[in-house]
Amino acid sequence: MVKLTMDLIARGTSGYTKKKRDESMQHYLKRLTHLYLEDRNIDEIGDDLSLCRNLVVLYLYDNKLEKMPNLRNNCNVTHLYLQNNNINKLENLGTLRRLTKLYVGNNSIAVLEGLEKIDCLQELHIEHQKLPLGEKLLFDPRSIKHLAPTLEVLNVSGNHLDSIIELCGMTKLTQFMASDNSLTDMREVTHCLGAWQRLSRLDLIGNPLCHKAKYRDRIIIIASSLGVLDGKEVTATAKQFLKNWQANKEAVKKKRLQTMSGSETMSFGDIGERDLPPLSAPIKHPSFTGFLMPALPKRQMRDVLVRSMSQPHPGQTMIQRGPHGTFSEMSGPKLPMVFGNQFMSSMHSEPHASLDIDYWP
Repeated sequence: MVKLTMDLIARGTSGYTKKKRDESMQHYLKRLTHLYLEDRNIDEIGDDLSLCRNLVVLYLYDNKLEKMPNLRNNCNVTHLYLQNNNINKLENLGTLRRLTKLYVGNNSIAVLEGLEKIDCLQELHIEHQKLPLGEKLLFDPRSIKHLAPTLEVLNVSGNHLDSIIELCGMTKLTQFMASDNSLTDMREVTHCLGAWQRLSRLDLIGNPLCHKAKYRDRIIIIASSLGVLDGKEVTATAKQFLKNWQANKEAVKKKRLQTMSGSETMSFGDIGERDLPPLSAPIKHPSFTGFLMPALPKRQMRDVLVRSMSQPHPGQTMIQRGPHGTFSEMSGPKLPMVFGNQFMSSMHSEPHASLDIDYWP
């Protein structure tokens, strides 16, 4: 076990900040601005660090710390390097109002929290936390909301994340690293990219969504300000080519929809439900009434009826008037259908179908 002491602090300085022979320890610690205490097997921070009132940059990475150091008297710290320790909780940061860069990667932090009082944090590196199997890094909404106006660089790689929707509000991001996670939802990522208009670097390599068709093209089209994607440069030529390709694709789609909208007949099985064109109003056909044949003159009508009654209906015999006013039964060939089958059928089916031919003068 190694505890941070004044002697260890004195050895953790560069050449031009070495303690002078006639300089008191109190004065020496007070004028220190940078401390290089990395890889010293330190597992405990004592109170001596509080004597470094003008400390600006503190290197404590690659040690064995299990808790965040108490820096309540080191309010001038702007850069804090605590990666590769065993820290399990973000705490004791409320007094660091000037902190701009915080490095806590490769620890055991389960929740991004305790940052509500830091007003000017620009970079946060909390990648590859050593979490229990099945757990992922969680985000405290209060900290996320407070960091949104200032945070420009965020590294959350290797934290078993399956969603980044909680980070969409960080509109000032210029660099976002989220490689080696479990991101699968391309729509969620594109939604965030639409909000991150200043993004110049994006790392998503090692996520399942990277294997989706045209993943890189889709990212470049949406994130127009992007300069580096997954470690590879995004050139201006590539951006322009994809921009033209997308514009042509949209134009073809629009033209197809217009063509389909103007067609009277279409196959609805070939298009998606969302692409259905508006239906035209049904065509109204004029209505038709029954056709009435013009009436015959009385004399012609009488002759027609005489002939029709003189010819037997199938299965019947008819009475014919003789030359001397006598009547006789006769059968004859089938009548020609003068008025159509429907009329003749009605003549034979009606109970008053037998007419007095002497009715007309």
